[in-house]
Amino acid sequence: MPKFVAKFRIDTVSHFAKFLFAMANKPSVAQFKTQAQMFKALAHPGRLLMLDELSRGERCVCELAALVGSEMPTVSRHLSQLKNAGIVDDDKRGAQVFYRLVTPCVMNFFGCVASVREKSQK
Repeated sequence: MPKFVAKFRIDTVSHFAKFLFAMANKPSVAQFKTQAQMFKALAHPGRLLMLDELSRGERCVCELAALVGSEMPTVSRHLSQLKNAGIVDDDKRGAQVFYRLVTPCVMNFFGCVASVREKSQK
């Protein structure tokens, strides 16, 4: 086999391997859909207020309802969205349900949003 053909094959295989590696590490549409679900769960002022409170420790639904000034069924639906997004988890104790933040890194996002808001106001 001529030398240039062998080099062409090696280069082609090398580029193909790099392409496959890049594709394997490239985020998929499914991953972006999961992230969008998380953003959607965060896209409500009441849920953000509850997350801020949960960053200080677990709370029962009744405490969070009083905090946001909504009825318990409404707050439960909001918390269900946060739970489905993997942001909070619950623990039923008798008649009460307590929620806790399971992804505290989401609070870093609040700081990021505040930074963007500050820059846009300048």
